[in-house]
Formats: sequence, structure tokens, C-alpha cells
Amino acid sequence: MDTIHAVRDAIAERYTVELVEANADAFERLRSMKPTFVFNIAEGLHGVSREAQLPAMLELLQIPYLGSDPLTLALCLDKGRTKEILAYHGVRTAPFVIVATMDELEDARVRFPLIVKPLHEGSSKGIYNSCVVRNSEELELEVRTIIETYREPVLVEEFLAGREFTVAIMGNGNALTVLPIVEISFAALPAGMNPIYSYEAKWIWDKAENPLEIFSCPAHIPDALAGEIEALCKRTYQVLRCRDWSRIDVRLDGEGNPHILEVNPLPGILPRPEDNSCFPKAARAAGMSYTQLINSVLDCAMERCGIVIRETAVAAAGNQ
Repeated sequence: MDTIHAVRDAIAERYTVELVEANADAFERLRSMKPTFVFNIAEGLHGVSREAQLPAMLELLQIPYLGSDPLTLALCLDKGRTKEILAYHGVRTAPFVIVATMDELEDARVRFPLIVKPLHEGSSKGIYNSCVVRNSEELELEVRTIIETYREPVLVEEFLAGREFTVAIMGNGNALTVLPIVEISFAALPAGMNPIYSYEAKWIWDKAENPLEIFSCPAHIPDALAGEIEALCKRTYQVLRCRDWSRIDVRLDGEGNPHILEVNPLPGILPRPEDNSCFPKAARAAGMSYTQLINSVLDCAMERCGIVIRETAVAAAGNQ
């Protein structure tokens, strides 16, 4: 609710705002409201295409909205489909296999060490310290745990040994703005933990009252590497047809080459600095307040939709 209210308050400095809960009643609510524009932050409730559900309603109702279209949102929540498309376009991403059953695991040709993830989750859900595996016994245990717990296929990919970054992008077409790169500094993790931004790191060890000093922004990296990461992320943004904004996770291999990990076209935007939310963190490093960030991406989306107005009704759609 803190995020919902922070977004509402930022938009309300310029427009009339009404909140819409992205549940089964949203369609009729939006149809009766007929807002000029929707600031969509709805993650949905059910299914592997849950992030695409509210935008699909909006397209049926012909209401313009912020963010990527239903196809991009659905594809990017499927880590395997994302990587398949990127690989087809020659964008570097770690070798991987998708495993839906334990029988399929027997036929997988993979090279240790590996990292194991649920195929359709976000926010590090299902990615624990134990998900970095170094032998067949550990791999089988983690794959079985994910299949039984989440009842969905498993992404098994080669574990990249290098540094990790996340990159916030705003814009459309060739007019893209890359905010300062955020590095995830694994030295802040408890001793002996694997160097990954796991569920434990994101939700257990990192607390608002005692933030984990895990992020560095701007990242302390050579200009050449920063340029390579920015170019890789811009290419990824365009290949996947992201719109208005997205946050892209990148990791270096053992030779220092950047690879795409995941694409987040519905980025987290927790408003408080102590919550360690990367997109707002990158915006602050660029000199933008939270209100400026929200209204900048709103302006970007409205321009894409051909809306030039000073004052109107904007609906903010999200899940409480």
C-alpha cells in the first residue's frame, strides 16, 4: 500500500487520480470510469500470464496505459521464453534447459555449477541460497523441490561467476534513457553464502529497519564495461519490445562478459530509500525524486500514446 499511495500522490500533483484494484471487478470499473490514461502497476493474481491480464482488459476497452503490452509482459514472466528470444537475436544469456518433470532432468545436458529457478516467478521467489548447485544430487533435490512447491517448470542455467548488475531504462524506440547502473555487492551477504540475490537476501536479511548494504549506485566499473552493459540492455529492451520502462538484470561470466539474466518490464518501485528498490535507487542517483520518476515515466507513456494534456483523470491500477 505504501507504493500504491506514493504513486497516487506523485500523479495527483498534476492530475485527478482514482485507484482501481486489479481484481475480477476491474473490467466493469474501468469501463464505467473511462479514464483518459491508466498508470499500470498491476502484477495480477493468478496464472503464468497474470501480469498481462490488466493490460489486456485495457486494450479491449481501448484505454491507453503505461508500460509494455500483454505479449511482452507475459513473455518476460517466462524466463525460458525470454532467453529463447534473446538467444535467437544473438543477445548473450547463459546456456539453459527447461525441466518440467524429473524424467526430463535425466536427459538434460548441463555443465556445473548451475542455478535453479522457478520458471514463472519474480522478486526472487523460489531462488534460495541452495539453488546454486554443483553436482547431480544437489541439482535433483532443488529441481524436485521447485516442481513440488510451485507446480511449474524449472529453469536450469549455467551459473555465471562474475559480478551482477541491474539496469533501469526509460523511454521508447531509439529514445532510451539508461539510469545509473546498480551493482549488487555480494560482500554484504553473510559469510559462506552463494553470491546471488536470493530470497533470503531480498526478504529476510534485508530489512527496512536494518538495510543490507548490498547495492552500489552508480556501480564502480570502467567506462568501457558500463558502455557494454548499457548497449546490451538497450538491445534487450528493443528485442523484447519493452515500452516506457523496464529493469534488466545482468551478470558477468568468468571472463567479464555481460549476459542477460532477466527482464522486468513491470519494475518494482518501492518509494522509501531504506527498502532498497533498484529503479528508484537508480533514479535518485540520477538526481530524480520519486515524484519526478513517476511523472517522467508517465510523460513518456503519454507521449507514446499521443496524449498531450495538462489536466485530466488518470487511473492507477494495481494489486493491494
